[in-house]
Amino acid sequence: MRVAFLALAVLAIASTASAEPVRLKTDSGTLVGVSKGGVNSFKGFPYAKPPVGELRWRPPQRVTWNGERQAMEFALPCPQPTPADGRLNGGGVSGPTHEDCLYMNVWAPKNARNAPVMVWLYGGAGYLGAGHLGSYDGSAFAKQGVIVVTLNYRLGMLGNYAHPALTKAAGAEPVANYALMDAIAGLEWVQRNGRALGANTDNVTLFGQSAGGLMVSSLLASPPARGLFHKAIIHSGAFFGGGRSLPEAEAAGAKIASALGLPGEAATLEQLRAVPPEAMTSNAASRSGVYMVVDGKIRTMATRDGFASGATVDVPLIVGSNNGEPGAGAAREAVRLAATHGKAAAWQYYFTYVPAWRTAEQPRGAPHSAELPYAFDALSTSTTGGGAQVTNADRAVARRMNGCWVAFAKAPVTATSLTCADGFTWPAQTAQNDAIAVFGETPRLATATPIVAENTAAFPPTAPR
Repeated sequence: MRVAFLALAVLAIASTASAEPVRLKTDSGTLVGVSKGGVNSFKGFPYAKPPVGELRWRPPQRVTWNGERQAMEFALPCPQPTPADGRLNGGGVSGPTHEDCLYMNVWAPKNARNAPVMVWLYGGAGYLGAGHLGSYDGSAFAKQGVIVVTLNYRLGMLGNYAHPALTKAAGAEPVANYALMDAIAGLEWVQRNGRALGANTDNVTLFGQSAGGLMVSSLLASPPARGLFHKAIIHSGAFFGGGRSLPEAEAAGAKIASALGLPGEAATLEQLRAVPPEAMTSNAASRSGVYMVVDGKIRTMATRDGFASGATVDVPLIVGSNNGEPGAGAAREAVRLAATHGKAAAWQYYFTYVPAWRTAEQPRGAPHSAELPYAFDALSTSTTGGGAQVTNADRAVARRMNGCWVAFAKAPVTATSLTCADGFTWPAQTAQNDAIAVFGETPRLATATPIVAENTAAFPPTAPR
């Protein structure tokens, strides 16, 4: 159901007043988007059929339409709890949601030729978030020659769930990791349709934050994702561990069914598919579903184990975290694993910038998610970016950090150093240099070991979080 928020519709009308329509022929049908300021954008169009009814808890299915489809307004996000008073939830979403939510958004340079592509997976603990948020606006990337794709993936129990009834009905189809299947479908869409956008489909960077970063971590070792992307960036989500086995996940799913008033393990496929989405999002037991299952098809092993065996794809990596959250140690482990077992280079970052107008509310440094509007250079559209409080110093930080992400997207897979905006040179981390890029007021190179030690001391693993 392609319904836009009223507020977004009003903004869309205002923002397209000086824009021109632009068309994109895809293998699903023709899209009509907007061309403005050197950027072509296509918003709120489906990359799969609605995952409802008999398609609930099934892999995403290809979609087609006749004629032209308007792609100028964002679609509703996937089901998740949102405050009744209209405030944002912890994933940055407010207002209505809908189970028909497999939609994506594209920002591309006008007249792009052989442009790199970046595909974004948002965070939100696996049960919150959406691809349309202002922090993920891809305009700054597109103005520098990079195509950005953001997509909604199924959340909570709808995106991560296992149950004996689902496994029996699936036959040879993969089960449990529906959110990962959605991400793979989005990457496949890019491979099929990227050239129509002017993309180099042999230069795709998959990047994500928090739960989205965990998804990127998992897709590094996912057989169906191999070859669909060629570089990766993980924001505050480096998790290379295992997860539940399918039998363990099915047992957990039976308990979730019981919490929803169904007969646990004996619940039928029809009973499960009849549960309203709002019942899942309002029930704490079912809200997050069963996360990252080693199902034998989408996930065959932990990414950490895959580095040694070769199952984890060897691609250039950027991995990092913020100084107001734990994670520097996990990021360094990821970089070291990649450097030890692969030929591609790996970089580590540490985001420390706190704008002057936020020092009182962020006394421990930049918290989880603080880097997002800076990485996208989207302070003007982000609901967390500060609005009228934003200063030129803030904007300069955003330009510089975004410039490094652009440099990574454009770099060949053989690169061992990046030259970012304003001439900042960022070498890949090696055992010899132990290099880490610290993104503060100005980016600087530092030694990772003392930073990891400082971050671990500030956020010890046993401390309540």
